[in-house]
Amino acid sequence: MNELLVRRAINGDRAALDTLLREQYPRILTACRRLLGRHADADDAAQNALISIARNIGSFDQRSSFSTWVWRIATNAALDEIRRRGRRDVPSSDRHDFTLGVERPDTSPSSVSSLDDRQIVEAALLRLPLEFRTAVVLRDLADLDYDEIADVLDIPIGTVRSRISRGRSQLADLLRDSAPHQSGNQDPSHERQTPGSAP
Repeated sequence: MNELLVRRAINGDRAALDTLLREQYPRILTACRRLLGRHADADDAAQNALISIARNIGSFDQRSSFSTWVWRIATNAALDEIRRRGRRDVPSSDRHDFTLGVERPDTSPSSVSSLDDRQIVEAALLRLPLEFRTAVVLRDLADLDYDEIADVLDIPIGTVRSRISRGRSQLADLLRDSAPHQSGNQDPSHERQTPGSAP
């Protein structure tokens, strides 16, 4: 993070602020999509986060890092969107919308498995309780340390550790449960039907 750019933005430099917002937007959007699932909701939350950053940059007191401050705003925007829509989890019928919020990926045979894996992880993540999901996203996506997450969520660091541990454990269970569905078209009976195929 360019500290000079941050200071310029705090002092009212619009160009510096615009540069910061452009730099932060992809990470904010991806985090919102991990928390919310639905692209339209995540887009709304990300836009609200950018507006809040722009409106409040002058009051950023630099007691925490700029990135931590941004993550706090983005997380609150996503949680506000969840509360506003009155929805705790995204219905399973929306699983097709769980891409990572980046350009549409290559769908060549070599990349389909990776895309499927990402969609499975996204779907499993959205099945976690919101408090666990939020902590896991901030740690494993935003790459914040435990102190920063405690600051973002305004909770004790011990609670952060507990939520991340329990969230990761539940996520691993969900991913294990989904594994048979990925390999269901490669069962032994299918292989016996095509004995001439390569091993």
